Amino acid sequence: MPSAALATVWIEYSLSLGANQVQDHRGFGRQSKPQFEVLCMSAALSYPVPALKPNTRARAQILILEPDLAVLDYLRSTLGSRYSLSLFSDEQTLLERLDKAEQPDLLLLALHTNRDPLPLLTHIRCTKPNLAVVVLSCSAELRDLEMVIRLGVRAIVMKPFTGSDVEQAIEEHLASAEKKIPVADALKEIPLNETHSFVRSSKRMRELEAQAALVARADIPLLILGESGTGKEILALYTHKMSARSQNIFLKVNCAAVPADLLESELFGYEQGAFTGAVKTKPGKFEVCTGGTIFLDEIGEMPAILQAKLLQVLQDGTFSRLGSRSPMKVDVRVIAATNINMKEAMANKTFREDLYYRLNGFTLSIPPLRERREEIPVLSEYFMRKGAKRYGRDPLPFSQNLLNALSEHSWPGNLRELENVVNRYLVLGEERSIVDELSPSTVYQGGAATPTAAQETPSGAGLKAMVRNLKGDAESTAIAQVLEGTGWNRKAAANDLQISYKALLYKIKQYDLSPRNNHAS
Repeated sequence: MPSAALATVWIEYSLSLGANQVQDHRGFGRQSKPQFEVLCMSAALSYPVPALKPNTRARAQILILEPDLAVLDYLRSTLGSRYSLSLFSDEQTLLERLDKAEQPDLLLLALHTNRDPLPLLTHIRCTKPNLAVVVLSCSAELRDLEMVIRLGVRAIVMKPFTGSDVEQAIEEHLASAEKKIPVADALKEIPLNETHSFVRSSKRMRELEAQAALVARADIPLLILGESGTGKEILALYTHKMSARSQNIFLKVNCAAVPADLLESELFGYEQGAFTGAVKTKPGKFEVCTGGTIFLDEIGEMPAILQAKLLQVLQDGTFSRLGSRSPMKVDVRVIAATNINMKEAMANKTFREDLYYRLNGFTLSIPPLRERREEIPVLSEYFMRKGAKRYGRDPLPFSQNLLNALSEHSWPGNLRELENVVNRYLVLGEERSIVDELSPSTVYQGGAATPTAAQETPSGAGLKAMVRNLKGDAESTAIAQVLEGTGWNRKAAANDLQISYKALLYKIKQYDLSPRNNHAS
């Protein structure tokens, strides 16, 4: 290690510790000043080591910034035999090294809650945008964790960690770098179970995938926002699969589908005799899911009385079964999802503000399908393969005319609607009815589209009548599309349209709307 770098270590030592001993919070033991000088000198000898391992790649250049000298020495002792390490205890010396020398393979950057990490990390990302960064964090509730993730770090390793934890993060990065990961918009399909996969091909979804993978390791509550049918459950399942809990259970509870008076017993269980019909004790979902992940879908529909009980679980992991006063403790990660506007819900006092901030350890927002149209052909092919396997049929090709109709449709029901349309095409075996369905204002003419006679405005009609007819046609078409996209789930459709359930029923009657005969749920 250059003498200037070694001096920096001792300056940090004298200012921050001011004593003759170094104490590590994880119990690495005390080191006297002379002993620690030997350790620093041994670290200097490995700064950097250009030697090669027989028949393996060159030793990766790893820079480490860690103000805690004992942790710095621990990393040196556990990683020094595999990588060429450059150790730093203060930010300025690290920045000088990055400015003057060749870019390393990876930077290990320790973040602490008593100092703001964003200026340093932002500076590094701006001046060295291609430098891979792995963060070592001492708190799972780091205030700026969301910004750290959005700044594009490759991984987050939580303290207290072992050398193998850090080594795993390093090796995962080096392996991906060696493979030269394909372009950002290339198709990627990640099987999650026998029936579901995470599929993406756009830059926005690639970024979402990377953020979910990082958040998965932090083991903090996660809130997923997105319109109905965008794939919130798939993203929750992907996050679970990427977490340390992946070998344990993943349970989904739809808070809107379970009646309010039954939801509490469903989530928290009940004791024998707690109410009429409780003939024996039943454990709830939280109890069954201990050690795993529980996915609370449509969390915005949860009754207020249950919101308070859920808040307690998130705060200390405890709850009581119905009919019991004895608290139970569980270790469950909570992932929640909703398609409602949470800020409006809090303003209207229908959702607790303290619960929102407790759930919002990190937020992932899924863009609607109409904002990532470049993925429609890829997703259509995926749903065709999935449907063909499910129904025992040969997959059908997509003509350019059909792909155009798919790409131009507004998709109010998002992925759920697209899958239903692809399945109808697979079952019917011909594309004309699908094109007509997607473009009700046009007629199918082998790729040409012209206004239908029904939509032509009669001559001599007054302006107000013309506008009224056009508005009515547009409104009925929009409502029909949303209903089809939700599989004629009127409650979900009313929510997507942001109108009351009664108003939707009135509109259905007014426009004489009904499910299509070829609709497949």
